[in-house]
Amino acid sequence: MPAFETIKLEIANGVATLTLNRPDRMNAFTPQMALDMIAAFDETDANDDVRVVIVTGEGRAFCAGADLAGAGSTFDYEKRAAARGGTFDPAAERDGGGTVGIRIYESLKPVIAAINGPAVGVGATMTLPMDIRLAVEGAKMGFVFARRGIVPETLSSYFLPRLVGVQTAMEWTMTGRVFMSEEALARGLVRSLHKPDELLPAAHALAREIADNTAPVSVALARRMMLDMLDASHPMEAHRIESRWMVSRGQSGDAKEGVTAFLEKRAPVYPDRVSKDLPDTFPWRETPAFKE
Repeated sequence: MPAFETIKLEIANGVATLTLNRPDRMNAFTPQMALDMIAAFDETDANDDVRVVIVTGEGRAFCAGADLAGAGSTFDYEKRAAARGGTFDPAAERDGGGTVGIRIYESLKPVIAAINGPAVGVGATMTLPMDIRLAVEGAKMGFVFARRGIVPETLSSYFLPRLVGVQTAMEWTMTGRVFMSEEALARGLVRSLHKPDELLPAAHALAREIADNTAPVSVALARRMMLDMLDASHPMEAHRIESRWMVSRGQSGDAKEGVTAFLEKRAPVYPDRVSKDLPDTFPWRETPAFKE
């Protein structure tokens, strides 16, 4: 397993826990954290022992947003390019949070956010491509970009209105106000609220429900189906992908084992692995290139 500078990755009993690990900075997001998170998801995808990924934060925060150590030039991409010795091309510069968001979108394993404290800016938007969000009671959250003179990022203009509706997404991003996790629950952003010492046990219980009872290839396919159909132009697109993958899965060892185990009233032992048994038609559509 690779070494990471800004996160921790622990794998046990089929569950990977990715912990943002800059507690002295409230786990503020940096370019290195983007690289570390992408590498961690490469690791969890490649490891068939991993069935679910939980993302949480070390200490009292989930992620307080971008690290503002650069003060007024924090979001100056020309200065960033100069600092890394590169040439500045506005059309080629990529939002670092967005590269993480794309990687989470492409994850072959389900991703659960365990929001253990403040989640503001990229700390909030990075959770949007994750599949299920749990939070502690009284956690501060906010899409504060308009109050920093920038714009929403990390795929939030795609995911946020789909999760909470256009009106709420507009309110949260146009006002940039900080709100509590209780409001996030009421408006559908998070699935449930928990006391601090109950958050990770709840996330792990949900992870175990997936890991102990489902076929990993089926979960990977179902996850991507749901995400790819978020912007389908017609239900026929869903019918096409569902039909193709039903045919593929129906011939699999997993399908035989799933039905047999059900009839025999025992726990299934699924033989197929995400590393080698995804259908030839996966992914249904390729991720587009960043630069047209």
